[in-house]
Amino acid sequence: MKLVITGAAGFIGSRLAERSLEEAERLGYDRIVLLDALTYSGRRENMDTVLRDSRVTFVHASINDAAMVDEVVSGAQAVLHLAAESHVDRSIHGAQPFFITNVLGTQQLLESARRGGVSKFVHVSTDEVYGSIDEGSWSEDHILEPNSPYSASKAGSDLAALAYHTTFGLDVSVTRCSNNYGPRQYPEKVIPLFVSNLIDGLKVPLYGDGLNVRDWLHVDDHCQGILKVLEGGRSGEIYNIGGGTELTNHEITLRLLELCGASTDMIEPVADRLGHDRRYSVDCTKIAAELGYKALVPFESGLEATVRWYYDNEAWWRPLKAVKS
Repeated sequence: MKLVITGAAGFIGSRLAERSLEEAERLGYDRIVLLDALTYSGRRENMDTVLRDSRVTFVHASINDAAMVDEVVSGAQAVLHLAAESHVDRSIHGAQPFFITNVLGTQQLLESARRGGVSKFVHVSTDEVYGSIDEGSWSEDHILEPNSPYSASKAGSDLAALAYHTTFGLDVSVTRCSNNYGPRQYPEKVIPLFVSNLIDGLKVPLYGDGLNVRDWLHVDDHCQGILKVLEGGRSGEIYNIGGGTELTNHEITLRLLELCGASTDMIEPVADRLGHDRRYSVDCTKIAAELGYKALVPFESGLEATVRWYYDNEAWWRPLKAVKS
């Protein structure tokens, strides 16, 4: 059977490709096709390990390329869809690519999956579609209240995926994750940005009062959640995937300063992000009860290992920081 993974050269997608290959025999997949447009955050070297395996092939293409997507998806047993524009700040400065990729690209992929006889389609989304929550945690039936162009585009893609289930009977499941961390994350995101800055003796820019709260999820736990949904998720259902560690941005900054041996003098307060959501928190009761999901990576050891990875792999992130600057 063939498995297609979109966005496979990115941070989460490349790790999911590795985990999928590890589980391929058990899950019954003898061919894995990785699809990625190799935009700024997708790197071919992220896939080097899996591409050494003869069961894995890579296709360099956009999910908006109808003919190529039709060809790649045709005959696949399942699609894990991660391809997306994903950085909130970039969406604030230029929203159009987010809607082109996240909404129109997802619709193209769904249509190709419908025509190509795909048996299972897992659409990977974000908790940001829920908006902001002052207390408690979101369950999957909470209304969508996105506040950034990025989260609005992801909400649109979620609705498109669910519409293809309702209208055409496509077996679609949607996952919504909290904030991911781990190796190979592009250094515009807070943890790799702060760590790489501190390695270079640069200050770290902390938005507003630093009291915005995020739930942190190790990329390995996110991948095991996605694979559980692939294997047993119900059609037309949504599954939250969280890590269970809620911290303010100020708290995560202090952890990073400690791990990097830096003082609080390295914090540089900056103007808050436009429309900055105050707090995210997902209720993972459903995926735990139905599929046996549980976050397995302890946050303290996961964060320490992540920081160490950036210290040990400067050759990976330095060219990206140079381009960004």
